[in-house]
Amino acid sequence: MWQLLPQTALLLLVSSGLHAADLPKAVVSLVPSWDRVLQEDNVTLQCNGDHPPGNKSTEWFHNGNLLSNKDSSYFIADARVEHSGEYKCQTNLSTLSDPVQLEVHVGWLLLQSRKWEYKAGEDVHLRCHTWKNTFMHKVTYLQNGRGKRYFHENSDLHIQKATADDSGLYFCRGLIGKKNVSSETVNITIRGSISPPISALFPWHRVTFLLVLMLLFAVDTGLYFSVQRNLQNASSNWKDHKFKWSKDP
Repeated sequence: MWQLLPQTALLLLVSSGLHAADLPKAVVSLVPSWDRVLQEDNVTLQCNGDHPPGNKSTEWFHNGNLLSNKDSSYFIADARVEHSGEYKCQTNLSTLSDPVQLEVHVGWLLLQSRKWEYKAGEDVHLRCHTWKNTFMHKVTYLQNGRGKRYFHENSDLHIQKATADDSGLYFCRGLIGKKNVSSETVNITIRGSISPPISALFPWHRVTFLLVLMLLFAVDTGLYFSVQRNLQNASSNWKDHKFKWSKDP
């Protein structure tokens, strides 16, 4: 790790008594956060890390090779397939970042996502992206081969509070002019599960039905015991009744 630190950073560490392990790790982010793009898209990578006063120099690495760019942002104009790979960065007061993967694809259509693994309850954001943002209509998003959402004009798909049922293989298709085009299939995974609310487990109409059923059962039971009691009383009165005969005068 020491050999990756710029000389100015080494001098600062020695003078301050710090060690490389004490430095925070730089963070690379994509702006916007699509890690799959089409050829000739513009891509910006941002490096977030600490700098000494008056020195904003940043080192960038592509597939392990040092790039000439020294700015905190790395801009790729008209991306090509050779721009694919992993990117890392570091600053004078930060260690080497974790890698960020970038994929540059060739084609008319690409399904993009903010990320490929979501936690249950999170919102999923999918985008059916066309080459050079060419107009597309009659767009369908499909999950596991079945249509999930249709748009007359191209629009992003938002799945709110995703569950495990939203996991699966996704792709999109539509019309560019009269040409029917489809994207490659990608896998979206929803991790974990969320407990459904009581109202979902027991909808109000089911609760009402159960309450009415219980009330009818209680009334029926009360009537049953009431009739039984009356019959028993009637039987007892019949046995105890004495008949008296008398002659007419």
